[in-house]
Amino acid sequence: MAPMAIIAPSILSADFGSLGAACSGIIDNDCDWIHVDIMDGHFVPNITFGAPVVTKIRPHVARPKTANGKGTFDCHMMIAEPKKWVRDFQKAGCDLYCFHYEAAMASTAAENPADNVAARTSPKEMISYIHSLEMQAGIAIKPDTPVDVLWEILENPETSAVPDNDSSFSPPAKMVLVMTVHPGFGGQKFMASELPKVKALRARYPDLNIEVDGGLGIGTVDEAAEAGANVIVAGSAVFGAEDPKEVIARLREAVDKRRA
Repeated sequence: MAPMAIIAPSILSADFGSLGAACSGIIDNDCDWIHVDIMDGHFVPNITFGAPVVTKIRPHVARPKTANGKGTFDCHMMIAEPKKWVRDFQKAGCDLYCFHYEAAMASTAAENPADNVAARTSPKEMISYIHSLEMQAGIAIKPDTPVDVLWEILENPETSAVPDNDSSFSPPAKMVLVMTVHPGFGGQKFMASELPKVKALRARYPDLNIEVDGGLGIGTVDEAAEAGANVIVAGSAVFGAEDPKEVIARLREAVDKRRA
């Protein structure tokens, strides 16, 4: 059977004036994860917030007791130097640190924001480092990135460098995020052109958690679920809804009825 449905509302669409209450409220409306969009103004043109904000909202949502459990903070790191910030986000309360393949291929191995080193990092090194700090690891790809760049990473014989095989969680989990918009801003139109990537991932990795992010809502979730996505990120569709609980239930139903 395909992995369970996971609904992860993006707090990019929440009320920033009362973000902690928005997080606890959406958890009470039966979502599973909190999707935290971190943008630095370099890897993407927008800027959101950093680890201090995550620290403040973390007490409003109980930590998950198992991998993929309710209350997981799924931090989507749209930043140019992802390795520099792993430790800060671990301290802030991140559970799943999802970095971009493109950033890992072009960034340094620096492990602290103030570090200035010439050595380069890599996706495999990033994943191992995230696991060493007892977080789950995810890897994301932008629309312009072909999905087959992930095969070598996902099939790495060194299990500590596969997203995710963290022995502090049972059972181990894996996650890939396929962007269905160009990252940087909320409210964009869903790009169905990215769904063949989801289909290829599901065919190759039946047990993989496959997340889709961008333009997801009641009108587009069926296409994503049919392609094989089981982790659904939705921002304005949930936080802007008259009845968020109903929207979350319908997103979950779209995934559940396609599980085999």
